[in-house]
Amino acid sequence: GIVVLGLNRSQAKNALNKNLLKMMSKAVDALKSDKKVRTVIFRSEVPGIFCAGADLKERAKMHSSEVSSFVSKARATINEMANLPVPTIAAIDGTALGGGLELALACDIRVAASSAKMGLVETKLAIIPGAGGTQRLPRTIGVSLAKELIFSARIVDGDEAKSIGLISHVVEQNEAGDAAYRRALALAREFLPQGPVAMRVAKLAINQGMEVDLVTGLAIEEACYAQTIPTKDRIEGLLAFKEKRPPRYKGE
Repeated sequence: GIVVLGLNRSQAKNALNKNLLKMMSKAVDALKSDKKVRTVIFRSEVPGIFCAGADLKERAKMHSSEVSSFVSKARATINEMANLPVPTIAAIDGTALGGGLELALACDIRVAASSAKMGLVETKLAIIPGAGGTQRLPRTIGVSLAKELIFSARIVDGDEAKSIGLISHVVEQNEAGDAAYRRALALAREFLPQGPVAMRVAKLAINQGMEVDLVTGLAIEEACYAQTIPTKDRIEGLLAFKEKRPPRYKGE
C-alpha cells in the first residue's frame, strides 16, 4: 500500500524541467484512482539532493511566454500532488530549494535529515515563488515567519526547519544518506492499519476545513463523517474492536 516516487535526474540535481514535470504529472495521475494506494512517499534517488528547484538553464532558453506556461505547469503538477486523496510524505534527505521546497510543502507531512537544506530563494533572482510557496509556507509556519524567509531568501537546515514547524520530524543522517526516507517509511507503516476510506475522508475534511471558518469547517466534518457510516470498513472496524483483534480492511 506504500508507493514511493523517487526523483532521479542526477545530472541536474533533480531540477524541475518540462520533461520531469510531465513524468511527475503522469505518475500522480495514475495514483489518483488506485484504491490499493494507501500512502505516497516523495523522495530523491540522488544523494545529498531532494530537488534544486526549477531548471534555470532550460528556463534561460525560454521565451517569456514559455516561462509563464512552465510555471503554470509546475503549479498545476504540485497542486495535483497536494490533492492526492491519500496521505503524502516528503522525505528530504538533501537540499530542497525553490520549487523543490514547494513540492515538499504540497505533501501532508515532511521529514528531513538534520543536514538537509531548505529555502524559498526566488527573491535572489528577482522573482517570487510561483508554484504555491507564497501560499503554503505561511499556512505551514505562520505569515510573519514565512515573509521573513521569503524576503531574505534564507536557507535553513533540518534542525531549524523543525523548530519553526516547517517539517514534522528531523533525523540524524546515516551512512546510506536515506535517514529521512527510512523515517518516512516508518510513518507510512503507522498509517497502513487504519481504515482506507476513513483516511481519505479525514484528509479531505482537514484540507477543506482549513480554508473556512470553524462553523463551516464543522459542517464539512459532519458531511465527511457521514461518508464513513455506510462503509464495510466501518463495520469491520467495529467488529474487530468487539472481537479484540486487528481489523482487516479492504477499502471501498
